[in-house]
Amino acid sequence: MPDTTHADTTADWQSWTDESMLRMVADAVPALLACYTLPELRCVFANTGYAAAHGFTVEGIIGRTAQDIVGDDAWADVQVNARRVASGERVQYTRRLSPPGRDSCMVEVTLTPHLRPGGQQVVLVLVNDITHHWLSEQAVLLSEERMRKFSLATEEAIVFHRDGRVVDMNDAVTRLMGYTLPEVQGRGILGFVSEEYRAQAEEYVLAGREHLYEATVLHKDGRRIPVEIVGKNMPEPGGDYRIAVLRDITARKQAQARLEFMSQHDTLTQLPNRRHLMAQLGKTLDTAQRRHARAAVLFLDLDHFKTVNDSLGHQAGDLLLCEMARRMLGTVRTSDLVARVGGDQFAVVLPDIHNRGDAATVADKLLADMRAVFHVDGTPLSLSPSIGISVFPEDGRGADELMRRADAAMHAAKNSGRGNRQFYAPGMEVRATEILQQERLLRDAIFAGAFELHYQPQVRVDDGSLVGFEALVRWKHPERGLVGPADFIGIAESRGLIAPIGRWVMHEACRQLKAWHDAGLHAVPVAVNLSALEFRQRDVAREIANVLLQTGLEPRFLEIEITESVLMQDADQARETLGALRALGVGISIDDFGTGYSSLAYLKRYPIDKLKIDRSFVMDTPGSDDDVAIVTAIVQLGRSLQLRTVAEGVETPEQLALLRQLGCDLAQGYGISRPMDGARARRWMQDLPA
Repeated sequence: MPDTTHADTTADWQSWTDESMLRMVADAVPALLACYTLPELRCVFANTGYAAAHGFTVEGIIGRTAQDIVGDDAWADVQVNARRVASGERVQYTRRLSPPGRDSCMVEVTLTPHLRPGGQQVVLVLVNDITHHWLSEQAVLLSEERMRKFSLATEEAIVFHRDGRVVDMNDAVTRLMGYTLPEVQGRGILGFVSEEYRAQAEEYVLAGREHLYEATVLHKDGRRIPVEIVGKNMPEPGGDYRIAVLRDITARKQAQARLEFMSQHDTLTQLPNRRHLMAQLGKTLDTAQRRHARAAVLFLDLDHFKTVNDSLGHQAGDLLLCEMARRMLGTVRTSDLVARVGGDQFAVVLPDIHNRGDAATVADKLLADMRAVFHVDGTPLSLSPSIGISVFPEDGRGADELMRRADAAMHAAKNSGRGNRQFYAPGMEVRATEILQQERLLRDAIFAGAFELHYQPQVRVDDGSLVGFEALVRWKHPERGLVGPADFIGIAESRGLIAPIGRWVMHEACRQLKAWHDAGLHAVPVAVNLSALEFRQRDVAREIANVLLQTGLEPRFLEIEITESVLMQDADQARETLGALRALGVGISIDDFGTGYSSLAYLKRYPIDKLKIDRSFVMDTPGSDDDVAIVTAIVQLGRSLQLRTVAEGVETPEQLALLRQLGCDLAQGYGISRPMDGARARRWMQDLPA
């Protein structure tokens, strides 16, 4: 039961106001209302909402203390604010409220002190539900916190700006551009964009665009930094602002520039490549056309470059190419273009020349500078270029045409003895086209195996008995029929096709001879020619050993014919290779003896079995005293060195008689037998006396 003090207080209150009117108004407002006495903090009034929010009825809440109503957990906060209001201070605070049977909410509590008539102090309590606003504020705060943490954590530079002026930024901006926040705060954001991109950036910001674009920004030290930028509009109650996210794309730009350079330049020499050359040549010709000027194209090919690669290795070849590129750049003008077309071929574009003599002068300087000795690992090398020249406009008006004709002129220079220059002349392209056509047909022939071997007998001069065969390759040409080696070996060597042809000849000759031996025919050897290129480029001894193993032919039935030039070009390699062949048991002959270096020194130095007297010395005998003297000297030289001599090109009985008189050992030629295919050679042997 309420005590008498409680009853008196209630009576006094009811006399102070019109309770029915107050009740109606209080229950109608959405806020929670209550009134407590001070300092006791007993409730003397509450609207329905306030009572229900704390789990009471209006009648049940009257007279209870604030601690009873809010509960012990909330009392600590309420008590602090009650003391403040008791001192006459108006207090406003927020707290969480958990009404019975409902979700908790966030409320704003306003405590207003009031002095009632009679001098008693009371506190009016106004409670508003601010959950919705509180949640919105928390979302904003959370978003801002997330943005702050993200901007600190990311490596991308983030700038916050309003009305084009910087208001904030993260540390990544300092790392990117060198500025600190105090240095940029309040400054116009466009002032940090390079001038050439400023108009684009201004339009982007003013239009509120949000797509990605590229620009360059200015570092504090003045450097230009390529960046990728994206802007975003950020709505805010106090006015929209924008953020700009900048990503440093320096590495990407450098990679793109490197890729672009590589696509336009040769990776070894760093010279422009063919693609770049043709583009620049086109521009040069356009300019020359407008100015009625002249220009020239020089096409260069290094003579015998393949020999360097094959003998010293590709590393030496690469060093030589780089040195040649350096020399060419040092010879021409800075306005001239030097390019590597491919392999050991280069091109020079000469704009603004006065006449053909200017082009010739540059070509002569290149010939002189590029011939100078170059050392690779202590080995002196000296290569010369063959140079073809075409001139605009008389030799052509298009880039392709001028290049093609300079190329044709270069081939003419090679055919004229190499190491010289030639201007383009009408008809040169026809020859170059024919060579390309022959090369294509020869490649097809290698793929299809369109070759066959013919065999020419070698006989003893004294009694005419068979002592061996020389294997001679023939090409089954699709248009000309069978053609001899003189018509295609030169092309094969210059186009790098001699190796597959040589391998086929070696294997086929050994296979055929083994088949004849197995058939019981004459057990005589076969001689196979090796060109100087084959001898230098291939591991001849190893390949021959493999062929002998595969075919089963005994090594003593194989002879290798080489020219004197093989022995002169690389003495150490020649000695090593010939020694390995001799160890196999293979015979060695010097072909075309007398037409080259003919030195007693190398005849004593190398393991040689035979000297073959060139047909040019035999064909005019016995009518030519000079040729008779030469043949006599070679035969006597061979006898003194215990080498057998073989005369080539023997066609008449008189020549055979002379050779017999001089003591020549062996002979071959049309006077004995023409070269025969395998079937005819077999029948020829079968017809020989046993």
